[in-house]
Amino acid sequence: MIIISLKTKMEATKSKIVVHDVPPYLRVYHDGTVERLLGTGFAPASLDPSTSVSSKDILLHPETSLSARLYLPTPSPSTKLPLVLYFHGGAFCISSSADPLYHSMLNSLARRAQALLVSVDYRLAPEHPLPAAYHDSWSALLSLSSSPDPWIAQHADFDRVFLAGDSAGANIAHHLAIRVGAGREVGFGIRGALMVQPYFWGEEAMGPERENPVFKAVVDGWWRFVCPSEKGCDDPMINPFVDGAPGMEGSGCGRVLVCVAGNDILRERGKLYYKVLSESKWEGKAELFETEGEDHVFHIIDPTSQNSRDLLQRCADFINQG
Repeated sequence: MIIISLKTKMEATKSKIVVHDVPPYLRVYHDGTVERLLGTGFAPASLDPSTSVSSKDILLHPETSLSARLYLPTPSPSTKLPLVLYFHGGAFCISSSADPLYHSMLNSLARRAQALLVSVDYRLAPEHPLPAAYHDSWSALLSLSSSPDPWIAQHADFDRVFLAGDSAGANIAHHLAIRVGAGREVGFGIRGALMVQPYFWGEEAMGPERENPVFKAVVDGWWRFVCPSEKGCDDPMINPFVDGAPGMEGSGCGRVLVCVAGNDILRERGKLYYKVLSESKWEGKAELFETEGEDHVFHIIDPTSQNSRDLLQRCADFINQG
C-alpha cells in the first residue's frame, strides 16, 4: 500500500510539471493538460439591448464540430445585408467566438455596418496545431452559400461578401483571399478583406522588433508553439514576404483595408503588407488606416473608447463602400 501510494503521489506530481509555458496565453502540463490563462470567458448568444443586434450559434461542419456565432442587426424581413465572415485573434491558441470581448465588439460592428456577421469558432493549437485553423476557416467559407440557416438564407447578400479578422484572424483572412484568387471555387466572389492589426512575423527583426529583442524572442516562441515547422517564423503561413509564399497579386478580393496601431510591435509588418500589395500587379484597391498611440487589439480590449469607435466606424464604412 505504501509503495502504491508513493507511486500515485509521484505520478500526480509529475502530471503538474509544465512542459510548455507560452506566456501570457497558456501552459501545457506533462499529462497533456492545457491550461489557458486568457480568452476563456463565455458570453451567451442573445439579443444585445444596447445595439439591437441578435446573435445565435450554429453548427457549420458536424465532422469537426466546427461552429460559428451569427450577428444580425435589426433589419426589415426582406433586407439583404453585407455578409462578413469574421475570424477572431488570439495567436491561434486562445479565445473563441463566444469570448465576451469579441462578443461585445462584434455586436458594435454589426450595428455600425448593418451587416450579417459570421464569427468562426475555428480549432485552436496545441490540441489542433496549424494548419487546422486554416482548414476550419476555409470550410466555413465553403459552407456559406449552401447554409440552411434562415438568417443567412434570408439576409445574406452574396454580392457583398467580406473576409475579416484581427491579429491571427487577419492572417487567416489573407490566406483565404489567396486561395480564392488561386481559383478555388466558393460559389460567390469576395468583395473585400478587412485586416485589423494583422499577425505576420519573420525570423529577421524589422522596425520596432529590433528595439525589443526579448519580446521578439517571445513572439518567435508563440509561432513555433502553434506551428511545428522546420521553417520557423519564415514559414509562408506567418511570413507572406518570404520566397515561396504566394504572391500578393493573387489575392482574390477587390479591396483590402489594412488597419495598424501606432504602438503595436506588429505595425511595420502590417504597413509592409499594404505596401507590397499596393505595388504588386493585383488589380484591386488597398487602403491603410493607422491609429496613433494605441497597442495591439486595443479595440477588442475596450470597444467603447473613442479610438475604438473610430476604428470600428472605419471598418463599417469600408464594408459599405459602393
